[in-house]
Amino acid sequence: MTDAATLVPPAESALVPTPNADSHPRRYADFATFSEALDYAAQGKRGLNFHDPRGTLIRPYPFSELREDSLKVAYRLIARGVVPGDRIALIAETGTDFAALFCGAVYAGAWPVPLPLPTSFGGKDSYIDQIAVQMRSADPKMLLFPEELAEMAGAAAAQQGCEGLAWQAFNLEAANWTRLPESQPDDICFLQYSSGSTRFPHGVAVTHRALLANLAGHGHGMQMAMHDRCVSWLPWYHDMGLVGCFLSLIANQISGDYLKTEDFARRPLAWLDLISRNPGDTISFSPTFGYDICSRRVSSQTHVTERFDLSRWRLAGNGADMIRPDVMQNFVNVFADAGFSADCFMPSYGLAESTLCVTLMPPGEGIRVELVAEERLSGKPRDLNRPARYRAIVNCGKAMRGMKVEVRGEKGQKLADHHIGKIWCTGTSLMHSYYRDPESTAECMADGWLDTGDMGYMVDGYLFIVGRAKDMIIINGKNHWPQDIEWAVEQLPGFNHGDIAAFSLENELGEEMPAVLVHCRVTDPEERRKLHSQIRDKVQSVTGMNCLVELVPPRTLPRTSSGKLSRAKARNQYLAGEITPYSLAA
Repeated sequence: MTDAATLVPPAESALVPTPNADSHPRRYADFATFSEALDYAAQGKRGLNFHDPRGTLIRPYPFSELREDSLKVAYRLIARGVVPGDRIALIAETGTDFAALFCGAVYAGAWPVPLPLPTSFGGKDSYIDQIAVQMRSADPKMLLFPEELAEMAGAAAAQQGCEGLAWQAFNLEAANWTRLPESQPDDICFLQYSSGSTRFPHGVAVTHRALLANLAGHGHGMQMAMHDRCVSWLPWYHDMGLVGCFLSLIANQISGDYLKTEDFARRPLAWLDLISRNPGDTISFSPTFGYDICSRRVSSQTHVTERFDLSRWRLAGNGADMIRPDVMQNFVNVFADAGFSADCFMPSYGLAESTLCVTLMPPGEGIRVELVAEERLSGKPRDLNRPARYRAIVNCGKAMRGMKVEVRGEKGQKLADHHIGKIWCTGTSLMHSYYRDPESTAECMADGWLDTGDMGYMVDGYLFIVGRAKDMIIINGKNHWPQDIEWAVEQLPGFNHGDIAAFSLENELGEEMPAVLVHCRVTDPEERRKLHSQIRDKVQSVTGMNCLVELVPPRTLPRTSSGKLSRAKARNQYLAGEITPYSLAA
């Protein structure tokens, strides 16, 4: 019996997952093209494994079978007249169909374009508009989608004027052998749209060379070993899920176990159940909110020591949004008795424009935090009449193999350690360009370096992220980070991570002022007014000035397709009257 055979108890499933260990020698993504990587992975026994909402295995999918299905997809696409460079839009549902369609498009020399699934926030029309505008940017030859999304996806395809087809129908078409085009390392492999892409989408064009450099870099950085196994619920339309938890498994030959993102949202502890069943060493990544929701779901009736065994969770990655040290500490507090060790945390930093990863914390170093004084963050001397304030900034690790990172000042000069500035990076992993958008490409790239748009500082080769430059609230020449305001309000009772959006607005005098939108679950009018006053006082204690506070219904604040709060969209929707606050009139 293989080591993976114990992953799913026989009482739950007669299926056997693909193994952790394999005699096929591992190669850390040292291939010329991604097609070559899949060809190699298919010679071993590892693969992908898909689970139902309760974590029961429903479909093992060895890389050998993925390759076979992908070649059939390539033959079908070529029979339809697809040529190298054509874009094939794909609704990125976690499962065998998307996996084969993505890899099959690559075999055909086409560029797969993963598009998001509908989310629980936002309606049918907003979803159609979102994927239609991304398709307008990508100009795909066709859109392939799950049959159950035929109405919405079909409407988006019609808006773009391209063919829309359910992948169930596509898979019934003949797949006759034909000669496949030969991809080159500097050919585009796929287009990646950032999760916040709506009105002005940026299609990040990633070459085979850039993709494999990033996959090799983080494979070496995570020190992937024989018995490692990936467990993930991350969506495949987001760079961390697509590149880090799907494509990386193929190029680095790692078996993986998947829950669908929507199943994780309903039953987050199923993620930890799946990790507990892995007899090998687990690699699993999540944004901060994933750890937060798991900690909150543990009730007084949950006996973590009886239900979970997290002692073999080797790397608990964290990225995709600002890392909250308080949330991570709470996760440790809740799950330490189940064997979880804080040393396995692996903070990271990356972005789609660098394919995925830029920095990684070396394994075993865990989360390291620096307390940074307000005056360093704001760029102004502290008001001595107010107590000193500090923010905990998380160390996001060192530049991955093949990447370099610099922090630069306003004049483009490289800054010394501990000085806050704009983060720039360079390396083989950088994107080719924003697709069909040379102006935006030129705005963020210069002399082979990428302006990430993020702010931070370096210390002894380690990168600390402070915030995103475009989110900064600048009032009277002083910088206010929205995270500081949001985190302060979250300390009041009854609020969850993601309940608050802070940004700046102009008042009637044309002056900038902070504004805060807050999910309110209180129904009593008098209690709402009290809550409003508490929030206003809390924000004033952070910013030193009056602010606009609006209480809004739960689930009102917009999020990106990867689940992150979108401050810019919240601001735009509020100004457009699309967010209706509760009235506080007596």
